[in-house]
Amino acid sequence: MTIPPKNGQRIELVCPAGSLPALKTAIDHGADCVYLGFKDATNARNFTGLNFDPASMREGVDYAHRRGRKVLLALNTYPQAHNWSDWTAAIDRAAEMGLNAVILADPGLMAYAAKTHPNLRLHLSVQGSATSYEAINFYHERFGIQRAVLPRVLSLAQVEQVIGRTPVEIEVFGFGGLCVMVEGRCALSAYATGESPNCNGACSPGKHVRWEQTPKGMETRLNGILIDRFDDGERAGYPTLCKGRFDVNGETYYAIEEPTSLNTLELLPTLARAGVSAIKIEGRQRSPAYVAQVTKVWRAALDRVMADADNFAVQPAWMAELNKVSEGQSHTLGAYYRPWK
Repeated sequence: MTIPPKNGQRIELVCPAGSLPALKTAIDHGADCVYLGFKDATNARNFTGLNFDPASMREGVDYAHRRGRKVLLALNTYPQAHNWSDWTAAIDRAAEMGLNAVILADPGLMAYAAKTHPNLRLHLSVQGSATSYEAINFYHERFGIQRAVLPRVLSLAQVEQVIGRTPVEIEVFGFGGLCVMVEGRCALSAYATGESPNCNGACSPGKHVRWEQTPKGMETRLNGILIDRFDDGERAGYPTLCKGRFDVNGETYYAIEEPTSLNTLELLPTLARAGVSAIKIEGRQRSPAYVAQVTKVWRAALDRVMADADNFAVQPAWMAELNKVSEGQSHTLGAYYRPWK
């Protein structure tokens, strides 16, 4: 059976672009859209070495548009009273550069964009934490939001309910890292460093991260707090408090969240029948090699399910490729699958 997508459009594959090479890699391997950010605190992946200055942004937009693909700007952090103009200037640049949409979390910025650039397409960021169709419809009616990215806390039944009760396109996460907080509104990193990821754009900012080889192994610290210790040859992850190993009552383990990646390949037919408009791949902080590997697999899977959902089957080779780049080399269906219900 061929899936008739919502609003007559096929499901879009939305891939991360933390750099110009990653953008080109995503486009070359089948992404319909890429999402990216400027080199500042206006986006939630504000890490050194990532993101786009005006020149690379223009080059990336041109590269994508010449190939018939879309570019979405993540403007998904929250401005404060003293730096409001930095965020509105980013919206102005997005409109001037011809980006296809801006992904926003702050309602004040939505109001600014809707008034100042009425032809600029607006998407509701997952950082907006809209988990009900009532909330999404409010943003649509008040600010003209045309797509909403759902938080990764909803079951499949809840996703279907939202889609059935809103005219707004719905985008869901298909693959990538998870967050123990309310969709990235991290209090742990802010507590440890004094810098909120929601305003400064970086969970575990690089200037607070330290790596040290000790007689006990490679230690990672965040602002002096010991996050993890790795044996020789053990793969060392980036030090975030939520994924650290801690001593609790004499036992050392992942006390808050064990590293794993969301992987919803097996749910694709259900998501397609529900009317999902886009599948999002997490990972702007990851390498172009990661982007290539994940985009290629998801392009093949989406093409297969859109052509014949009834006979869709996850290929073992797809899972093997995705497991190579999953956190902890393991995967989960997250909140989508709740067997106790």
